[in-house]
Formats: sequence, structure tokens, C-alpha cells
Amino acid sequence: MRDNSGVGPGRPRQQSIATADPFEEKWDGRPYWTGFQVERMLFDDRTRHQHLTIFDNPVFGRVVALDGFVQTTERDGFIYNEMLAHPAILAHGNVRRVLIIGGGGGGMLREVVKHRSIESIVQVEIDAAVVEMCRKYLPAVCGDAFDDPRATLVIADGLDFVERTDERFDVIIVDSPDPIGPAAVLFNRRFYTACRRRLAAGGVLVTQSGFPFTDGERLGEALALFRSLFADSAYYLAAVPSYPTGSIAFGWASDDSAVRRRPLAVLERRFRAAAIATHHYTPEVHLAAFALPPWFSEAIAADSSET
Repeated sequence: MRDNSGVGPGRPRQQSIATADPFEEKWDGRPYWTGFQVERMLFDDRTRHQHLTIFDNPVFGRVVALDGFVQTTERDGFIYNEMLAHPAILAHGNVRRVLIIGGGGGGMLREVVKHRSIESIVQVEIDAAVVEMCRKYLPAVCGDAFDDPRATLVIADGLDFVERTDERFDVIIVDSPDPIGPAAVLFNRRFYTACRRRLAAGGVLVTQSGFPFTDGERLGEALALFRSLFADSAYYLAAVPSYPTGSIAFGWASDDSAVRRRPLAVLERRFRAAAIATHHYTPEVHLAAFALPPWFSEAIAADSSET
């Protein structure tokens, strides 16, 4: 993600001290994570589906939250977007059709369109207001990705789309919020089963799965689901400073176990051929992300067995 506001890897912006109350993530009405200083509130209202908040923060730049939970920021959103998009695309090696579920901020689409070999991208977002407001207030995140002629934006429920469409995709990216509100249907067997039917041979499903330190039980349940539906499944990790506990887990599922095990030399060759600019993703980071620490395996052990 290229940040035209000046917020990006490196020093934060220097701005005046805010006087507004901090933005706090809360779960069941209780503080869930540290507050974010609000320098300037840009949008704070309910859409048709959820509560959307967009504000400026002196460390993370422009921040987007849905139903009280931070989704992306100008400064560190590129880490999440690159690590959910590029590993599956480059490991697959011959992606022509991509489906993105969610991702209304446009950052995920911006990463996917970097791959010129991709012929068609369908993005299904339930909330048109999120797309509209993010295009207005976060051009540094989405750029002109929504104008790419290969991209089709569908305003619809993600579960309904994957159950009704007869299209098949090489990669399906589930860029969803946490499992509350309209995104709750994107975390169950019905949805994952429908995604499996929509994958082409050798296709890969990748998902935003949650925060390892706080969502271990849910991550274990999801991995057990993946293992019951796909021949190969795993998690990989990325460090995203603005998220609770600073790390996030991504789910990986495919019926071709060889895709996840591409050697470094293959990934390096494909990365060079793609000629894409990244700020976080490299083939080395790609492989390292799948090397999980013992505490992560312990956190999900209650609901799945490691192989």
C-alpha cells in the first residue's frame, strides 16, 4: 500500500494533540483493547448494516472501524492486505480468477490487481456505504483499484453469493470483519462448504481468522472445520500493530497440499516474474509465516489436533 498521506512505514505524522475522547474497542460493552486517540472524526454513523467509524489518529493515520472494531489503518494496513493476498496467489502460480469476500476498504483489491496475469476479480461486499466512504476518505488505501477493468464489485451477502454463483475461482480471499453483525455467516461450515464448491482444481481459500491470544478456541474450531472439508489446511501469522495483541492469524485451505509447500526458489522466481511492489511481503516472509510458535498450537489445541 502506497500511503499518499505521508503515513506509512517509518515515522508517524506530527499533528496537534487531540482533545476528543479516545476510540476504544469493546466486547460485550467492556474495553477490549487500548484506546486510539481521535484527532479528527470524519464519519461516525450507522449504515444499513453496521456502525462505520472513520477518524484520524496521530500514530496510525486514518483509521476505519466497523461496529467498534478497527479494520484497517493507513499506516499498517498494508501488512494485512499483502499477507492475505500474495501468499495464495504466488503459491498457486497460475491464478486467473479471484473472488474477494468483504474488503470494502479496497486495500485487498489493490494488492490483487497488482498481479497482471489475473484476468478477473469479483469482489462481494455487503455494505455499499463502506466502499463509498473508504473511497472518499481513504484514497491512500484503495488507490484506483475499484476502477480496474478486471474487477467487478458486487454489493451482496457473501454467503448468498457463493451459494448461488456457478463460477469457479483459483483463489478465494475472505477479507471479513470479526464474526459479529453481518460477517457472522462467514465463519461457519455452511459458508466454507460453499467456498469449497466454488474453488477450481488446485484452488486456495484464505481467510481472516482472528487474534491468536484472544481467539484460540474459535481458531481451533475453525481449523477442525477446515480439516473436515479440505485435504490440506493450516494457519499462518502476521504482526499488525493496530490489531489486538499485535498479531493476526490467517486460515489456509486447499485440496492440493503441494500448493502450501512450494519451495523458496519457486516463490522467488514467481515473485520476480510478477514484478509487484510490496512493503512487507517477500518469499522469505511467506515461508516464515507458516512456522508457528508453540504457544499458538497450545492456544488452539482444545479444539483441534496438530499434525
